[in-house]
Amino acid sequence: MDEERKEEFTEEVQDGEFTNETQDNDEMDEDLTGNEEDLTEEFQDDELTEEEDESLPFAKAEVVRLMKKNLDSDKMIRERVKVEMNRFLGDVLEKVCDQLNQYPYTTIEYEMLKESIYPYQNIERINEEKVRILKHLDAIKADCDALSMDVKVTLRLNAADPTNEDDIFD
Repeated sequence: MDEERKEEFTEEVQDGEFTNETQDNDEMDEDLTGNEEDLTEEFQDDELTEEEDESLPFAKAEVVRLMKKNLDSDKMIRERVKVEMNRFLGDVLEKVCDQLNQYPYTTIEYEMLKESIYPYQNIERINEEKVRILKHLDAIKADCDALSMDVKVTLRLNAADPTNEDDIFD
């Protein structure tokens, strides 16, 4: 374990990516006041990552570098988050490739790629459209309810029916 941390530290220094992460890790280790469950969980995570590294779709260092680039500098990333982000990106790639495979052509063109990645790049606009449609459907539902009440009031089957007006809305 110590050798792996030394290698990671050396790689970070050589790549110019050294941050206060090692200091934060030392502080975090000091915060663990001998709680054996936390230590056991940390060691189990390290053991799992060695096995999982082989099955990850992308180089873990590259995914972590991109995550750190887009996160605040004070954020620390747990090992499981690194692994799951890598898997998520692999899943997205598989889904885009499945979409591209649906084209009957042997050459994948840029326009095909743009169409396949549209849902991922425009998720905010798609969600806004979803909210707009749901609000419109609620308005239609309210109109239907109002028309239904009008029909019940004006078109009674028996005009001589002495029912109370409150019964109409039941």
